[in-house]
Amino acid sequence: MTTAVTTTERKGVDPDVIEARRSQRLAHLLLLPGLLWLVVFFVVPVVQLFTVSLQSDFPGYPGYYYRDLNLGNYVDALVEFWPHLLRSLLFGALATFFAFVLAYPLAYAMAFKAGRWRSVMLICVIAPFFTSFILRTIARRQILADDGVVANVLSTLHLLPGGRITETRVAVVAGLTYNFLPFMVLPIYASLERADPRVLEAGGDLYANGLTTFARVTLPMSMPGVLAGTLLTFIPASGDYVNAELLGSDRSTKMVGNVIESQFFKVPGGYDTAAALSFTLMALILVLVFFYVRRFGTEELV
Repeated sequence: MTTAVTTTERKGVDPDVIEARRSQRLAHLLLLPGLLWLVVFFVVPVVQLFTVSLQSDFPGYPGYYYRDLNLGNYVDALVEFWPHLLRSLLFGALATFFAFVLAYPLAYAMAFKAGRWRSVMLICVIAPFFTSFILRTIARRQILADDGVVANVLSTLHLLPGGRITETRVAVVAGLTYNFLPFMVLPIYASLERADPRVLEAGGDLYANGLTTFARVTLPMSMPGVLAGTLLTFIPASGDYVNAELLGSDRSTKMVGNVIESQFFKVPGGYDTAAALSFTLMALILVLVFFYVRRFGTEELV
């Protein structure tokens, strides 16, 4: 070892530099499996989907295509299905808002008030993940059925003017909120759990009331979790189609995910439209997320 170091020093190369380069190469090797996974299972399918969105139909042969640069697929998809795109973004935003309203008090209680019950509450939040997403949605359809307890109670109290809950916008948004609620609770809880209670006590020492302390201290400290939770909720909720399929109707609650599924699997020759809608939805979500992160992003998330 002494001989090697001496030889290296004679060549005028710093041993620390050599060791840093070896560590850098090792780090690159450790990243290689993840990069290969992303390339094979994300980049390649996305590129393939993009090429499909630009292809054209063979005249007189539905279901057969040729490679092209047909941007008209995007125009046709937007002209025909723009209400479904807007509805998807609206339902995703509403589900995100209601999930935040429900999740923040729960996460706050878990972080500061639960005490020895914190683990039990955390298990209750995670427990829905042990059941299939589709099974939970089907169970919710049974709970909200027209002859179910919830509908009967609301009808008795004259709080259900339409006479039903399922196959309505309310059912779809409620289903989205329920299914994605843990994705909002866990990041907010993680941020609040790391907060120093002494900082909150300092707000009281400076004669701030509870509301002021929450607005000036607690909420800013939890913003990394709020930002992560809203993104984890809004992005999948906007592209979801299971809740609209099982809890909604074919007309007033159909989301763009349902349209994409129908174009891919049920409509002959609908691959180009489905691919164009997929890329349009992805672009809209990326733009919204970009401006949202620029506006409310925090240094802890960068």
